[in-house]
Amino acid sequence: MTDARASPQQLIEECQGLVRSLAVAIRRKLPPQVDLEDLVAYGQIGLVEAARDFDPSRGGRFSTYAYYRIRGAIYDGLSKMSWFGRQDQRRLRCDRMSNDVLRLEGEQAEAAAEGDLTADVRWFRNVTRALAIVYLATQMDSERGNGLESVVDRSEPEAQAIAVGREISQRLHELVAALPPEAATLIRATYFEGLTLQEAGTRLGVSKSWASRLHARALQRLARSLRLEGITV
Repeated sequence: MTDARASPQQLIEECQGLVRSLAVAIRRKLPPQVDLEDLVAYGQIGLVEAARDFDPSRGGRFSTYAYYRIRGAIYDGLSKMSWFGRQDQRRLRCDRMSNDVLRLEGEQAEAAAEGDLTADVRWFRNVTRALAIVYLATQMDSERGNGLESVVDRSEPEAQAIAVGREISQRLHELVAALPPEAATLIRATYFEGLTLQEAGTRLGVSKSWASRLHARALQRLARSLRLEGITV
């Protein structure tokens, strides 16, 4: 448990090693021209925000709370680098949005602290489905809706695999369009335009935390709609 008497500055000082270790881990997956110190600087922003927002009365360790905040800030910083190729951009967007899902679900699970096997299974199922939608959405072509070729089973004949991928992609586009207007705008902004959740929230006139919750609900709705159509995620 974190000492409730620790000041934000003390929390920041205690987690300097965590910032650097996360920056190093993310740096390993990036092109060589990405500077480690840039990632550390982005991570420091997440750490400061975490220290500002941390509520020790809810229990838990500050380092656990800060982990996804730091990662999210690093990914947000990377999203502003324009020289990444399309595949790199898709992967970074997937990592960034997956991190937000894991952060929000982790905070909610810690707050609930049910400790029940059924609840744990439900939590795992919800997280898995949300992450599957994140992956599918980050593979889509925002203009033509003909992405997702990489998602399908490569053991199938190539033409059939591409057709299946395009069909899933087109259906997901249609389901995004059918979301409530605010949620649809958020999904398009974050997945098709590459905005961060904070930037998308600013466009909608809502806070980053509210944008995070809206994002999570939209993913749940998309996963449920796909399951109803027999597409398992």
